[in-house]
Amino acid sequence: MTQRVVISGLADGMGRRTALLLADRRVSIAGFDVDGAGLESLRAELAAKGVDHHLVRLDIRDRAGVRAFRDDVLEKWGYVDTVMSNVGVPFFGPFEEVDLDAALRAFEINVIGAAALFQSFLPGMRERRRGKLVAVASLVGRIPFPFESIYSSTKFAVEGMVQSLKFEVEPYGIQVALIEPAQVATGFAQKALKLPEQTSPYYPRAMRFIKRDNELVRKAPTPEQAAKKIAAVVLADKPKLFNQVDTMSSLFFFLNQHLPTKVRDAILLNHMGIRDR
Repeated sequence: MTQRVVISGLADGMGRRTALLLADRRVSIAGFDVDGAGLESLRAELAAKGVDHHLVRLDIRDRAGVRAFRDDVLEKWGYVDTVMSNVGVPFFGPFEEVDLDAALRAFEINVIGAAALFQSFLPGMRERRRGKLVAVASLVGRIPFPFESIYSSTKFAVEGMVQSLKFEVEPYGIQVALIEPAQVATGFAQKALKLPEQTSPYYPRAMRFIKRDNELVRKAPTPEQAAKKIAAVVLADKPKLFNQVDTMSSLFFFLNQHLPTKVRDAILLNHMGIRDR
């Protein structure tokens, strides 16, 4: 039977690669993004592969739009097997200098956006007593990094939401899973990178952090490599709750669980090149 998968934020990056990889396996794809040009090119690729698809330009903050998208998908297909929340925005900066209005937008997109998408499709999955909810979280959703206080807190929220939701939906045959990448070799982090002013007391350490982060991104898994692991979770009969796409995340989670906090923190600061000697 053909799998039917919904993916938010699929016009570029990991979302796009995952959609195309699933399409190669004859999975039907529905999804939305704010990037109209990216959607058009993806639509052409999916059509060339001969798979059924339904793509719309939509902002995850448009609640009525998300519900209308859900209605259109269910009218077209009757049901979906998996819903994957992949929409997210990065956020970087010293906490003291954070623009809280911009921070609120990040929470609206990263957390409430995922909630709105899952909430829209849950009733149908519950009635069918079958389905899968997959959320793209992050390494920093369990291990906070400096200068990423807002982004980390949004991902902590996603992790908490999904882990709590698990207890509510499992009795109805619905499974949940978290994807927890560290870095992936995309331009994601650069999209909202706002450097502190040179007069900021945080400037020297923040710049060392950025330099090290850029080095790690160059060595990180490609979107294609990440997509292979994400697609495996989407297609798994019984996915794990926690799923990493790179060795670094798995290593840091292991250290976070087994090392004393002071030792773990020292390793993290050394790793990012910002430990004060």
